[in-house]
Amino acid sequence: MHSDVSSRGDEKNRGAGEKLTGKKLTDAQLLHLITTEDPGEMRELFAAAGRVREVHYGKAVYFRGLIEFTSFCKNNCYYCGLRKGNAKIERYRLSPEEILACCRMGDTLGYKTFVLQGGEDPFFDDEKITGIVSAIKKEFPESALTLSLGERPRESYERFFRAGADRYLLRHETADPAHYGKMHPPEMSLAERKNCLRELKKIGFQVGAGFMTGSPFQTPGCLLQDLRFMEELQPEMIGIGPFIPQADTPFGSQSAGSLNLALRMVALARLAVPAALIPATTAMGTIAPDGRELALKAGANVVMPNLSPQNVRKLYALYDNKICTGDEAAACRFCIEGRIRSAGFEPLMCRGDWAGFTGRKTPPGNTLKK
Repeated sequence: MHSDVSSRGDEKNRGAGEKLTGKKLTDAQLLHLITTEDPGEMRELFAAAGRVREVHYGKAVYFRGLIEFTSFCKNNCYYCGLRKGNAKIERYRLSPEEILACCRMGDTLGYKTFVLQGGEDPFFDDEKITGIVSAIKKEFPESALTLSLGERPRESYERFFRAGADRYLLRHETADPAHYGKMHPPEMSLAERKNCLRELKKIGFQVGAGFMTGSPFQTPGCLLQDLRFMEELQPEMIGIGPFIPQADTPFGSQSAGSLNLALRMVALARLAVPAALIPATTAMGTIAPDGRELALKAGANVVMPNLSPQNVRKLYALYDNKICTGDEAAACRFCIEGRIRSAGFEPLMCRGDWAGFTGRKTPPGNTLKK
């Protein structure tokens, strides 16, 4: 059913689909689209999102090289396999030289954006991160560098930006405070997460927020709040993926989110923030063999193949049954490139900046000493 739903956004749906674009949808309209399982309505929604994406990016799909450099985390999020309380996983950290080796391999394969992602690991303090960022930007000055390191003080974010980092990913996971409290331990705060996102934007990063779909305790109202928060924040990037349980977490026995719901939210995020960079996430491909292609047809325009060393990929156990953990980086790139072309899109190995990007800016209100 999924492929049928996402592949027939043709001329007969064009007139109806155009009603979804160019205006702000009401809460009632959004709640209906969040929950609909009607094939015709979903075709219409995906077709409308696809046309909005094409206005800003055409058929381009941008590649990012993902480097998962630490599986240590100080937090105890109830859904995440990397949570501090999970004693059953093997932890690892990549050295700066190992990280640079991943970048060199990626550069050889044509990547022009690297994404350093890890748990909130206190071992990688500001000095270590700025050193790694500086080394990468010195060797690959024309490439973009994205960080995904969790919550840090504004001063830390400023240091990373001044060292050369271009983008920062920090998924808020849910914009509903009550839902956030059911997904995280009491010491974690949605207000703080939102504050970090706003500070990152003020500094000058291209900022990525995002959320899970189908997570425990989530309601359509929660997802409505996610969309409204995206409209308010206007992030340059939005990461959306279905909840997938990891066996050794408090939510290990919960059911995974559905692909259709994740696809609808990708499309609605595209309509809410038309120029956003939206990845077809690995989680999409994990719950359905053609999940990433369907996400592209629903409005996504980024893919993030893994450049991490093969011997640690399975150790980055955010959730169970993650795909592509055993693939060679080169094979992974060319496999995904072929699938993108077959789906009717154009894979591009370039920086792939946000459509409104006009160059790096000096962070206002800088607190760092010269």
